[in-house]
Amino acid sequence: MNYNRKEYSDDELLALYKAILKPRMIEERMLVLLRQGKISKWFSGIGQEAISVGSALALEKDEYILPLHRNLGVFTSRDIPLDRLFAQFQGKTTGYTKGRDRSFHFGTNEHHIVGMISHLGPQLAVADGIALADLLEKKEKVTLVFSGDGGASEGDFHEALNVAAVWSLPVIFMIENNGYGLSTPSNEQFKFNQFIDKGPAYGIDALQVDGNNLLEVYDTVRQAAASIRKNPRPMLIEAMTFRMRGHEEASGTKYVPQELFEKWAKKDPVENFEKYLLEELVLTQKTMESIKEELKAEIEDGLQTAFSTPMPVANRQEELEDMYKPFDQEVIKPASDVKTERRFVDAISDALHQSMERYPELVLMGQDIAEYGGVFKITEGFVDRFGKDRVRNTPLCESAILGIGLGMSVRGQKSMVEMQFADFVSAGFSQIVNNLAKSHYRWGQNADVVVRMPTGAGSAAGPFHSQSNEAWFFHTPGLKIVYPSSPYDAKGLLNAALEDPNPVMYFEHKMLYRSISQEIPDDYYTVEIGKARTVAEGTDLTIITYGMGVHWAKQLQQELTDASLEILDLRSLLPWDKEAVRAAVAKTGRVLILHEDTLTGGIGGEIAAWISEHCFELLDAPVARVASLDTAVPFAPPLEQEFLPKQRLREKVEAMLSY
Repeated sequence: MNYNRKEYSDDELLALYKAILKPRMIEERMLVLLRQGKISKWFSGIGQEAISVGSALALEKDEYILPLHRNLGVFTSRDIPLDRLFAQFQGKTTGYTKGRDRSFHFGTNEHHIVGMISHLGPQLAVADGIALADLLEKKEKVTLVFSGDGGASEGDFHEALNVAAVWSLPVIFMIENNGYGLSTPSNEQFKFNQFIDKGPAYGIDALQVDGNNLLEVYDTVRQAAASIRKNPRPMLIEAMTFRMRGHEEASGTKYVPQELFEKWAKKDPVENFEKYLLEELVLTQKTMESIKEELKAEIEDGLQTAFSTPMPVANRQEELEDMYKPFDQEVIKPASDVKTERRFVDAISDALHQSMERYPELVLMGQDIAEYGGVFKITEGFVDRFGKDRVRNTPLCESAILGIGLGMSVRGQKSMVEMQFADFVSAGFSQIVNNLAKSHYRWGQNADVVVRMPTGAGSAAGPFHSQSNEAWFFHTPGLKIVYPSSPYDAKGLLNAALEDPNPVMYFEHKMLYRSISQEIPDDYYTVEIGKARTVAEGTDLTIITYGMGVHWAKQLQQELTDASLEILDLRSLLPWDKEAVRAAVAKTGRVLILHEDTLTGGIGGEIAAWISEHCFELLDAPVARVASLDTAVPFAPPLEQEFLPKQRLREKVEAMLSY
């Protein structure tokens, strides 16, 4: 193997040697512990250490790295205490996830590392978000994110590179090309010859390095980072390498031809660098043995501390509370009594405008939201007031933009991501339910992201622009969900959502945008998340609903002059107001739950079950539900009206009143 030391001193070369030797020695120890059953799983990076170590040492200590399975060298090069690292591997409380996740599935802002999730691809966009925050703050920094050759087949890879290129984000995409995605060889993963061919297609620079040559990786990343800091832009670096063990130890290596192992064993990054330093007289046999003894002692000390730490003791309250960043909302009242008639759509725009003024770290992102003002014109004029840095048109990359929101949160910034229609959120589903929702629980990193969701049917827009999909997220701990039905609540709840440091799904019914109006305060104010509102007092029957259902219920209340209906608007769906529900049940003894979403698996089913379990003694009739048909949303108006529950609502109420 050819090494070019350039102007690097003996001390620098020795530092590189110690850095690459450390993860190799840890790995060898871990493989023994795995066979002894003292750790449960191991993803080996033997043969690939030069990429992790060279990349990490080439960056400044406060520049973020987003590693994967085989990047132990990133963690050790960032001087993570070994006792905590080993405790993490064993699921101990002193690890970085309190025993809630394993191996390298963790991050640490102290060491500027954001660990992986098993879905691999979504992390690339998180790197984009960290880089965007640096760019907006005019910091000369670079972010480096890893991808394997297999993981690069995911759509998230394309989205992250595309957005980084369009926005000139200072990101290095490090592709570890080891020839296999688990057991699938490259020729079954992709048709192109090499990943650097992709660079020009995205309009970004691309380089290829010998991933087993520590000096080449280190020098290449060092120079690339220096260039990117001065001239922000993304860069793709393809590191050619090979893993000498299975994807993880249990999977074995039978699918790999033996001649490949023989070929790559000769290119071992640790042994070859060690041999080179000995030949150059930078390293002596005595110094080498001393270094190894020192590292061995450090590893054993770390292991003993980790082993002596007890396994976590489950605390139900702590587990539940840690799903969210602690936040005690203080409801803000308007500073004056000045009010103006506002449509629902204007109330949302007011909230965004005032929150942008209140939080200079808040960035709005979405398709066509800049000069065009969004398809519903909610952000019209915002570019003139706040500039294109903070009001950002995005490519059609829902997953990447949501991941960018998490990355910006890592850097202490807020973001609002607009789905052009709620239906399109499915393209970014994994980012929300696996990244945003779980991040705080896993390693204490909150996701300060609000996802605005124009939702609902009634405009003959068909199956892909009309869905009510709040139930998709209702089942996901770590998220909050709000769904206003009035201009007052629309403004107050959106302000509250943007204030909250946790991820909030904000649903806004499109058919309410310009059909209802209300006098609301001109000043900034918030509405309490998790608090329901009694819309109408009644004694005969309680309708529990939200969104458009509130207006259907109010209309029916006016039509049924001989019945007294209590209408409870939930406003917040996660968390939802159990006390208010119980009080409303107690008041009438008859409960109907109404929502526009389809019946099966809808939020109404959970509320009905809770009422049956906790309020049974208060009921005078079975809890009933009215919802849309269990079909896709049809296009033709007559079909759509039959799909929606409005007509069936009256029939159900009359039946319950006569029960």
